[in-house]
Amino acid sequence: MSETAFCYHCRTHHPKEEMRLIDTKAGKRWRCIRSIEATKKGRVEREAYGRQVTAMNKAEAQRKARLVLNGRAATGIT
Repeated sequence: MSETAFCYHCRTHHPKEEMRLIDTKAGKRWRCIRSIEATKKGRVEREAYGRQVTAMNKAEAQRKARLVLNGRAATGIT
């Protein structure tokens, strides 16, 4: 089983082979190669990548919210 690291940019876990350790103001952070490559493209491509990541994060948040709400309904907690 390969180790994973959390990408602070797209907020998901990736295999470490797909990650790079980046120096930021807050210290060293892991960032996926895909997000690094996306920043090297033009503005239109960067914005499209950002919208894609935002949509994935929103879908994941909605999925988790549904799980929490369904769990409360199943236990009778409101």
